[in-house]
Parts: sequence; C-alpha cells; structure tokens
Amino acid sequence: MINTLYIENAVLDHPRVVEMARRFPSAARVSCERYTAVFNPKGQNFRLQKQNPSLILARKFKNFVLATPQGYGIGGLNNYYFSHMLNCIYDCRYCFLQGMYRSAHYVVFVNYEDFLGALDEKLALHPQEKVWFFSGYDCDSLALEPVTGFASLLLQFLESRPQAMMELRTKSTQIQPLLGRESLPNVVAAFSFTPNEIASRFEHKVPSVAKRVGAMAKLAAGGWRLGLRFDPLIYEEDFESNYQKLFRQIFKKVDSSAVHSVTIGPFRMPRGYFRNVVRLYPEDGLLAGAFQNRGGMVSYNADQEAAMLDFCTRQLGEYVAPEIIFSCFPQSRQNLVGGSSDVGYVSSGSVNDE
Repeated sequence: MINTLYIENAVLDHPRVVEMARRFPSAARVSCERYTAVFNPKGQNFRLQKQNPSLILARKFKNFVLATPQGYGIGGLNNYYFSHMLNCIYDCRYCFLQGMYRSAHYVVFVNYEDFLGALDEKLALHPQEKVWFFSGYDCDSLALEPVTGFASLLLQFLESRPQAMMELRTKSTQIQPLLGRESLPNVVAAFSFTPNEIASRFEHKVPSVAKRVGAMAKLAAGGWRLGLRFDPLIYEEDFESNYQKLFRQIFKKVDSSAVHSVTIGPFRMPRGYFRNVVRLYPEDGLLAGAFQNRGGMVSYNADQEAAMLDFCTRQLGEYVAPEIIFSCFPQSRQNLVGGSSDVGYVSSGSVNDE
C-alpha cells in the first residue's frame, strides 16, 4: 500500500499522474520541485523505507536510452538499456539496488512518450538491423504494471517495429498485458529464478517459484518467447541438488521450444554497494558467505564460481540447445559455446538531475 505520493510540480496535471493518483485515494500528496530532493538526500534508511515505500512521480529529461557496454547482449550486435522506473517492489537480499540507492521509494517517470521517442532514435542509427533493448535493471519490468501501464504502451509501440528486440525482465506474475493480446516475435519475457530453498529466505515479497513457472507456462501457451535468468547463482551446501530440482520444476511445465535464451551468473556486487548492504542487514546469513573482493567486485572465489557455472551449464544443456546459454561474469558475458565475448551491464550507481 502506498501511503505517500510525491509529485513533481511540473507533472501535477499530467493525465498519467492523475490516473495513478486515483489508485491511491487515501495517500498523502506532497509536491516537490524535483524528485531528487526526495530520493537523493543522505541519511535515509533504505531498510526502514523498504517496509513502506512511497511513490514518486516525476519527469525524466535526458538519458532515456543508453548503450550497454560494448558487446553486451544475448546474441545481438546493437544493445541498449533503459529504465522507466527506479527501484523494485520486491525485496531480494542479494539485489544491488539496495546498495546503490539511498532511498527505497519508487520513482516512476511518467513521460513515457519520450522513452519511446528515444527508442526510435536508436533504431534510426541501425537501419535494417535488429536492435536489442533491455528493460528491468533498475526496476522490475512488469511488477508495477497495474499502476504504471508502461508495458502495455510499449507493446503497442513494438507492434510496428519488428527490428526492435525487447527483453522484459521480471520476477512478477503480472503478465496480463501480454496475455491480453497476440504474441510479438520481437519480445522476450525473461523470468529470474533461484531455487525454492533460497527464494523463500532471500526473495521477500516475490511470487513463489511455482507461480512464476505457471506464468511462464501461460505465456508459452500464448506463443510468447521466454527467457530464463539464473542470475545470481547463490551457493549453499545443497547447491547442485537445489538447482537440479529448480531446472526440473521449470521444464516440467515450460516447453523448451519456447525458451529464447538462458543466462547464468554467480552472485557479484560492486564492493561499495556490498558494504552498504551489509550495513543495512548485518545479521543476514547470505551476506556472510565466503566471498572475495576481486577487482572491486565481491563474488565467490574463481574456482567455486567456475564450478557453479560449469554445473549449471551442463544441467541446462539437457533441456535447451547450448548455443542459447550465456554466462554472466562480473565484467563480462560470454556465450558458453564460444560465441562472441560480451561486456556485462554495470549500473552507473548515481542518480543525477535527469
């Protein structure tokens, strides 16, 4: 439940703001000049705010769509990312957002048309070529869809732009915008998973693995292309058996022919972000794992990381073609069967006056 709405003065009368505000008739409304005055101040407690986040409605002015680091992607040559929202409604203990942002409040940029215009600008740079766009790094692509309506508008946009390839990454079961229309061949609905044993302890507020698998099965039946994202891999004593069970659970319900791509990657987080998360949750068992600082990135030791990746690659190879399995590394992403080397996405971390 949203108890407080912060609204920038410039968008107070925006139709989208008016519609969203109607959904929270009991929420206090506070106007502000810029969302950064609420989102950026020091001294905020992310952990405390996460218990009852506010919703901030704002306008973004620049940097709508950014190029990923060179080579990043899942098989495409031209790759970009964007975020119409900052922060996620879920509370996963391994998420880098809690170490990156000072505030747990949700920010929604309501000028969607400017995002779509920026997508068109990128498409114009690559005429007659496929262009990949990745959504869902600074937020969940679908979790707040009943409030924002962004994905519905995006799908309409993509109908007439077959060269625009879109990944919608989510842990949500809010798939109504996709089920309510014909599937699009240029959209991949990518679902993130950890095993039940880990999800139940560290993925707070997230729909169960079974519910997410059920959502994927419905999308597959409707002709949608799916992505599987096992990122981060979390090591525990029963790592191999837990991940084997997870893979079986998914492919028991989801036909492998519907899977467009699979990515796997071990837990890793920039050292500064990791320190911030430990300060927030000093008692959390996950954060007390046997991690190493490797080049400014906190992760497992190299041997353990390689063993985790190798095991999951072999297991997943029993269900899908190996050429669609990609491995995410702290600073790189490589196709496991010798494809092109890809540089991994790393968020900028700071929130400037957009």
